[in-house]
Amino acid sequence: MTPGFRGRPRSSGPELPPGQYLTEDFPVLSAGPTPRVLTDRWEFVISTEAGQEYRWGWADLMNLPSETPTVDIHCVTKWSKLGTAWQGVSLDTLMSDVDTAADFALVHSYGGYTTNLPLEDLLDGQAWIAYRYDGADLAPEHGGPARLLVPHLYFWKSAKWVRGIQLLLDDEPGFWESAGYHDYGDPWREQRYQGD
Repeated sequence: MTPGFRGRPRSSGPELPPGQYLTEDFPVLSAGPTPRVLTDRWEFVISTEAGQEYRWGWADLMNLPSETPTVDIHCVTKWSKLGTAWQGVSLDTLMSDVDTAADFALVHSYGGYTTNLPLEDLLDGQAWIAYRYDGADLAPEHGGPARLLVPHLYFWKSAKWVRGIQLLLDDEPGFWESAGYHDYGDPWREQRYQGD
């Protein structure tokens, strides 16, 4: 080894997706005003490509079995937060009686926001309708009363103030995807924008 040469420094911190930095706080980023959705008026609807609808009110959601995933989240604006603790209902539970041939999902939120995902990314223990964060009810600025949680994709795919999922045979871009963001959004492949 050449005297004085030590090579590249090795990170002693956690492994993060490319281009991300670690944050301890929980930044609030929204495309518009924060909707204030009362739980007595909240409803979640899954609609199939054939037009069949499956509906849950707040009490229905609370009566379903919940899970408590602890996951890392990664925002397209380059922050990552590790070990976040949630409580919610798995999409596997909500989809268990849904008859569909769809391959895609368009998620709808109170306030008009949408985002698209392959249906397979919402199943097999990968996604939840989350209503608690870090032991407390989910705050409105973080998507309360309930948000989609899909931690393996950039966090814009985890739609705040979720109100439903439209199942589709063909992919349809959502709000940010129509504005040039990547259709899929894998943080480990840095799929931030179309063409990445």
